[in-house]
Amino acid sequence: MGDPLFAKYGKSAAAGEVLFRAGESGQEMFVVRSGEVRVFLAAKGVEKTLALLGPGEFVGEMSLLTGQPRSATAVVEKDAELLVVGARVLEEMIVHNTEIALRLMRKLARRLESTDSLVRVLLHRDGNERIIENLKRLAKMHGWKPGNSIKIQADPQAMAEQVGLGVDEVNVVLSRLIRADALREEEGAWVIANPEKLDDVLRFLQIKSQFK
Repeated sequence: MGDPLFAKYGKSAAAGEVLFRAGESGQEMFVVRSGEVRVFLAAKGVEKTLALLGPGEFVGEMSLLTGQPRSATAVVEKDAELLVVGARVLEEMIVHNTEIALRLMRKLARRLESTDSLVRVLLHRDGNERIIENLKRLAKMHGWKPGNSIKIQADPQAMAEQVGLGVDEVNVVLSRLIRADALREEEGAWVIANPEKLDDVLRFLQIKSQFK
């Protein structure tokens, strides 16, 4: 038996398909069931990745809730199955399902916190600090808890866009973190055994720079 929810609201989208563009009006939001969606801003020919969203995440909700134009562009990064939710359906879901309303509020709060964290990352002048602080931000976004390791997608290009540095600069710092056992690569992902150890590496680099 097929999934009645997907049969009613579902949409299959191939990699490269644009779900919406910055500046457009927003009449629907998307819930990611499988695959991956990239959210980015483009300025002067440069794309700045804001988020990579996987199963269970949603995108496009802000325009739907506020009536304002899309603030960013969303494109399917990996072939995806999505639920397409319009304003009326979302309102009904929120009114009749407290759990959905709470999940929506929690996700909005986490997204706002992540945006604030990215702003704080960009305030750092030193490239090492930006990259390490951004790794910590991504670890928290993926639900890291003290004492546990966390796995995030290995994407130097997205990292470079997020921190405002070149890919080569990012790869140099990542190599240092790998040599210091603060990070390791595993099947297309970065594994952070202990995000707190990133602070130790950062302190070492800061001390080292003082003696150059």
